[in-house]
Amino acid sequence: MIGHAPDPVESVTLFARLLRDAGLTTGPERVRDACEALLAIDLERPDEVRYALRAVFVTRREEGPVFDAAFDLFFSRPGGEGKAGSIPGRSRPLALDPKQALAWMNALGLSSPGVAREVEGPPASSTGYSAEELLRQRDFREMSWEELASVRRLLRQSPWRVAERKTRRLRADRRGTVNLRRTMRAAARQGGDAQRLARASARTKRRPIVILCDVSGSMDRYSRHLLVFAHAIGRRERVETFAFSTHLTRITHLLRHGDIDSALDHVASQVHDIGGGTRIADALHTFQRDHARRVLGHGAVVLIISDGWDRGDPDQLGHEMARLRRSCHRLIWLNPLLGSSAYQPETRGMAAALPHCDDFLSAHSVDALDALGKLLAQLPRRVSRSSRGAGVGIGGNGAAAEG
Repeated sequence: MIGHAPDPVESVTLFARLLRDAGLTTGPERVRDACEALLAIDLERPDEVRYALRAVFVTRREEGPVFDAAFDLFFSRPGGEGKAGSIPGRSRPLALDPKQALAWMNALGLSSPGVAREVEGPPASSTGYSAEELLRQRDFREMSWEELASVRRLLRQSPWRVAERKTRRLRADRRGTVNLRRTMRAAARQGGDAQRLARASARTKRRPIVILCDVSGSMDRYSRHLLVFAHAIGRRERVETFAFSTHLTRITHLLRHGDIDSALDHVASQVHDIGGGTRIADALHTFQRDHARRVLGHGAVVLIISDGWDRGDPDQLGHEMARLRRSCHRLIWLNPLLGSSAYQPETRGMAAALPHCDDFLSAHSVDALDALGKLLAQLPRRVSRSSRGAGVGIGGNGAAAEG
């Protein structure tokens, strides 16, 4: 049964690449687990192979049909019965990019005519766009490992610059307002005669950013890529980063490692509830009790990255969001699901949190994060508290419009 590569390990690795191209989450750990699972079964029985690999690579109900289609395509017999890309008695389409589909059909020894019949892909409408432009618009969960490496480079090169705020400290400025204290000190040194008016203006400083990133099971396809974003912005801005699922963990020091892979490994080893349930209200309560006084000063901007799926009390979430909003300069919610035109914030958690957000934006692609960067660069220096009561609504382009 295991036979598109002479070595079973190579075969499983190749199959994991196909699953990755089809949109499923794979990685070295899951490939290792798949190999261990195959050691416990009879490799000559296709159903046992299917169920063993499915147990490793499928974590959500909607991933089941994708896995089955990929399994049928990968383990089909060239020249056997049934259509190309399927095994006898099974015929499922697999959504792939047209070029990827053709490459996989050739690699698996399947006939080219079967590509048009069995492998579905988006229309080739990308004429005139560079590969980088297409990559910037692509959803993180649909990217291959090679594409994610390119995304990391794009995020590091993004022209991030958070808006500045005025501080209470002054600096000498010929065009500034008269500084009476410095003028009188200078006059005292000259016998009480004020020969020159000292002028000064307020110093400016970039606003600090606080990132609260959801790493629960429902965010599994996005959280790692968004932590890459947090790592990239933290290299040039003053950022405090926290991860939460059922508990809140400060990971600022873990993301200071220069190598992103090492930083993410440190996060995975220290945050013990990755992939668990979601209790946003409890996480916000812990943040405001233990960390808010230290990190929310100086007009901080708070970014909450979550899909809004929550197991807690929505009333408590609304209370914690209202309290957090009063403590920061701007409260921005980033929801990766907002990149889909069909998405509506109808979950209890999202519905409770949305009225307290200043902005509701997507976070599913590089372009979406660049839009966030532009917003942060244009933040006003002052906030009108009377204008913060209307919350946000979803705009027609999938972004958020202030109400």
